[in-house]
Amino acid sequence: MSKKWVYLFREGNASMRDLLGGKGAGVAEMTRSGVPVPPGLTITTEACNAYYENGKQFPEGLWEQVLEGLKDIEKQTGRAFGDPNCPLLVSVRSGAKFSMPGMMDTVLNLGLNEQTLEGLARLTDNPRFAQDAYRRFIQLFGKIVLGVEGDKFEHVMDKAKNVGKRNERLDTDLNEDELADIAKQFKKIIKRDAKIDFPEDPYEQLRMAIGAVFNSWNGRRAIDYRRLNKIPDNLGTAVNVQAMVFGNMGDDSATGVAFTRNPSTGEKNFFGEYLINAQGEDVVAGIRTPQPISKLSEEMPEIYQQFVDIAKKLETHYHDVQDVEFTIERGKLWMLQTRSGKRTGAAAVKIAVDMVHEGLIDKATAVQRVEPGHLDQLLHPMLSPEVREKQKPLTTGLPASPGAATGRVSFDPDEAEELAFTGEKIILVRVETTPEDLHGMAVAQGLLTARGGMTSHAAVVARGMGKPCVAGAGEIHIDYGRQSAKVNSTTIKKGDWITIDGGTGEVYVGRQPTVEPELGGEFGELMSWVDEFRTMGVRANADIPRDAKTARSFGAEGIGLCRTEHMFFEGDRIQAVREMIISDTPEGRRAALAKIEPHQQSDFEGLFREMDGFPVIIRTLDPPLHEFLPHGNNEIRALAEKLGVSFRKVKMRVESLHEANPMLGFRGCRLGIIYPEITEMQARAIFKAAVAVKKEGITVIPKVMIPLVSGVTELQVQAELVHKVAKEVQKESGIKFDYQVGTMIELPRAALMADEIAEVAEFFSFGTNDLTQTTMGLSRDDAGRFLPLYVERKVMPEDPFQTIDQEGVGQLVEMGTSRGRKTRPDLEVGICGEHGGDPASVHFFFKAGLDYVSCSPYRVPIAKLAAAHAALAAKGAEIRKDK
Repeated sequence: MSKKWVYLFREGNASMRDLLGGKGAGVAEMTRSGVPVPPGLTITTEACNAYYENGKQFPEGLWEQVLEGLKDIEKQTGRAFGDPNCPLLVSVRSGAKFSMPGMMDTVLNLGLNEQTLEGLARLTDNPRFAQDAYRRFIQLFGKIVLGVEGDKFEHVMDKAKNVGKRNERLDTDLNEDELADIAKQFKKIIKRDAKIDFPEDPYEQLRMAIGAVFNSWNGRRAIDYRRLNKIPDNLGTAVNVQAMVFGNMGDDSATGVAFTRNPSTGEKNFFGEYLINAQGEDVVAGIRTPQPISKLSEEMPEIYQQFVDIAKKLETHYHDVQDVEFTIERGKLWMLQTRSGKRTGAAAVKIAVDMVHEGLIDKATAVQRVEPGHLDQLLHPMLSPEVREKQKPLTTGLPASPGAATGRVSFDPDEAEELAFTGEKIILVRVETTPEDLHGMAVAQGLLTARGGMTSHAAVVARGMGKPCVAGAGEIHIDYGRQSAKVNSTTIKKGDWITIDGGTGEVYVGRQPTVEPELGGEFGELMSWVDEFRTMGVRANADIPRDAKTARSFGAEGIGLCRTEHMFFEGDRIQAVREMIISDTPEGRRAALAKIEPHQQSDFEGLFREMDGFPVIIRTLDPPLHEFLPHGNNEIRALAEKLGVSFRKVKMRVESLHEANPMLGFRGCRLGIIYPEITEMQARAIFKAAVAVKKEGITVIPKVMIPLVSGVTELQVQAELVHKVAKEVQKESGIKFDYQVGTMIELPRAALMADEIAEVAEFFSFGTNDLTQTTMGLSRDDAGRFLPLYVERKVMPEDPFQTIDQEGVGQLVEMGTSRGRKTRPDLEVGICGEHGGDPASVHFFFKAGLDYVSCSPYRVPIAKLAAAHAALAAKGAEIRKDK
């Protein structure tokens, strides 16, 4: 006996989504519950996968089971497939487990040929309707199954309707003879372009259409959609073969799509559209202007009430917003599909909270119902939907930091700062950014770079600031000398307006409207439920008090990473930093550092005040010193004059600090070991700030983190220095304070030696950005050139800088955690790399037993939601295990 490939609608149910797809499971459940659904059958997702495994041939037994299923549909409808007198027509639709609207293919009116066309005309007593159905079928079949360009069919239709002329008509104005002539022209186009005659055998039509739907699973649209939404490629699509019902049989017929709640706002009212005397694709295609669903209550009040009753019943049954398709055929309502409705971030939050209040779902379900991407939308301005309807983007890069922004182009961070001071809105456009661009980045509305990846400097800083960023837009060619950028034939000059969407990576010419998100009371209520369920802490990466305040407003439970080097670029501090670097002696360096110390202390005081009662982890200086120095001769000469030293001395110092591979060079703890006065100054600033703020009655929890250690000795040298300074400050001030010294685990050797390192370290924080680079031998700033292709060609499942590489880097995280806690059982372990704000990575860190994740302030709610999802998933797994 062959495998069961085909299920009749009445044989399935809602729990069979994996096998029947979302659409097949939905119509099966509606059929079982007594909702009027045209009969049909579903070919399983397993059949789709078998089709590909079998060299795009139907697996054994599939076609025979389809024919058996057709007989059942014939029996239920009283019509026969291919019968010239009483023909059964069917639709053939895709239906994957996860909804992929518009990504795969549908064929309607299948089963028509010259003979069944006449039978349909007699059966319905409506020859025009029959000709219209035939025209539609040839057009859809030609485009979807035979691969003929759809525009060629549309050109014929436009000519028949006099499109663009004074006497332009609608498709409903075409008469029977005109439709028949159009069908003949369509067949000629197919003969010319597809090199075959249009198939007349209904069974051959059906076989070809099923194959086309299977093939659409691996079409470009579907692949791109799956990649964007992280849907696995191996799920396959089901195929639904369903008896046709017709909304284009006259003024007592209609077709439409509706949601049980507004998918944009979440308001509890029916939202949708319909068309009288039309078929499904007419509503979507916009050939005619649809009517709002509420108007159906005036035109067909009894049908409308029946529809409302069924839709409410479906929402109650599924405990979720339903997206339904329906057809009215000669006054009879048929439901064609129901599925959970796609919704905006604002709608997702409101619907989840409202349904808890209505008693439809519990709090845990509400939390699980809201996706991290929904919150991402809520927290950043969005491009107005009308923009994409009216124009195409100039270019598309990587969606590095969500949100939309409009501003004038500036290619120079200094100029950007000056213009922003006068009130101008600026988009900073750079080939790539460096820490020296920070002042320009801070005042810009958004960032656009030609190079760099999702975790490039521009991307990381933009996310930390909550600014939109499009990175790695490779089509843009920037000429700093001419202060212009070119994309193909379009030139963008300094001062021109552009709009970027960091959520999609799109770049548009001109000022485009954006929509500001509004965080209502539902958001706060949902996040309170999130906090009830999550067990893992969430902190923020914040370098200045303003960022810390933002982080606290989003519920951050401390600072997981303060990068002190960012403070060095504020105001005149960079001058003192450069003076320290150029100095030849410890005394000279200490004199320069003494100028920086009060500023550092002030910054730390601001962080401690904002984080009253929560831990603040401060990383000592990490980047190589050359990043703080100018490199052009003019800039070097200017620096030499300011410092009162020779050009040659500064030039030689710049050259001596040059490194072939600075990421693995003189940076991190190595700086503090060779120049202990740097660590000494920073520790003193931290502890003096702790004393000052503690005097104000604020609870201070400082933690000093030493970066880039590869073994316990490096940490020991730095930790002893920090403890020495702490004792000095406590003695000088007469005030005791608690503090900890820990380290960043960002080298494979550190993870391997974690048991020894934990003898000194009081906490670990995994720096997964550098740990990924050093484990995988990848530069995050350069890998953007090939990583997208790696992911596309499935060399790697994901970009490892966006989602943690669980098998490799993840193994080091687990190893480092377990080895560290073997030595120090109460060791606090967290993560402060970019992965801390990635939902999939948060799930992994939860399973690995980490105490907290730390991310940019604007991703704190997203990380909290992901942590709650992880905790609820683990609880659900335990319950299933017990059963």
